Amino acid sequence: MEKEFHVAIVPSPGIGHLIPLVEFAKRLKNDHNISATFIIPNDGPLSISQNAFLDSLPNGLAYLLLPPVNFDDLPPNTRIETRINLTVTRSLDSLREVFKSLVAETKMVALFTDMFGTDVFDVAIESGVPPYLFFPSSAMSLSFSFYLPTLDQMVSYRLDCLRWLDGQPRGSVLYISFGSGGTLSTVQLNELAMGLELSKQRFLWVVRSPNDQSNSTFFDSHGQKDLLDFLPKGFLERTQGNGLVVPSWAPQAQILSHSSTGGFLTHCGWNSILETIVHGVPIISWPLYAEQKMNALYLTEGLKVALRPIVGENGIVGHLEISRVVRGLMEGEEGKTIRSRIQVLKDSAANVLGEDGCSRKTLEHLASKLKHKV
Repeated sequence: MEKEFHVAIVPSPGIGHLIPLVEFAKRLKNDHNISATFIIPNDGPLSISQNAFLDSLPNGLAYLLLPPVNFDDLPPNTRIETRINLTVTRSLDSLREVFKSLVAETKMVALFTDMFGTDVFDVAIESGVPPYLFFPSSAMSLSFSFYLPTLDQMVSYRLDCLRWLDGQPRGSVLYISFGSGGTLSTVQLNELAMGLELSKQRFLWVVRSPNDQSNSTFFDSHGQKDLLDFLPKGFLERTQGNGLVVPSWAPQAQILSHSSTGGFLTHCGWNSILETIVHGVPIISWPLYAEQKMNALYLTEGLKVALRPIVGENGIVGHLEISRVVRGLMEGEEGKTIRSRIQVLKDSAANVLGEDGCSRKTLEHLASKLKHKV
């Protein structure tokens, strides 16, 4: 039997880099019968959410974990961007062997990687396979992250948070998440908790253990501490019924698409921005690292679909300011104006992803090009 068309995909570390590539691969498989294997560089055990996500890949999409690289020679203050790049470059030898085997076993038509993985181009070229850079930006990237996978195999609290949303009034819940790697200091996390309680608004908060050294935890694959160790004393009891705290991870696309969700407090990572615009959910922007401050400025000053809390002179957003912004988005006049504006963007996104949309047509063109390379 003739082999089907196949592509290899090498994502750089971070589930936020992996998810758009999986959406891309699902489109290729479902619409054009091009299967894919994800070859994943890493520096040790993957997180619970990453493992669960990879194990839920649909038929036609497979993954292979490369041997973990060692970072014992790096200084403790090495930047996250450097660690991401080195994870890829130090995996090239093992990637080369895996890729050669895949080329021999499949009808390999391309190798895709993201902006941090361009060193893998040489591996593809050596085997006579065309390399492609996956760089989703602006409207085009909407097609790659329109929906997260249906996470039927995820851990049980996924169902709990969606069931909780089912019981809330329409548009009444503020969803709070700082992405797959974002975290707050102990002081800031406590101020956020007090601000949410003071606002009296309903909320669903994806919370992660505080980190007083960094605002990101991309390379922390260990479990959470007891929530009661760092949330304000009595916070869970006082907000019971009005709010729900979910540790570490939640199915973001499903939450943003839920009718009870009326706002999104986000770190302004690009994946989160695309998802909230596609679902028409108003924004509170709280950038942490990388390009997020630029994204936040674009949302607040350019598109005018977000509110941004004012940071105090001590570098902390206080609980009174948090309460003010949350109430403003969820029940104030500012929130009503933002809802109107973001609905226009939601409609535009739907048009781009429609049957005759430019995003769908661009992907059709790419799939045709890949097939005719053989």
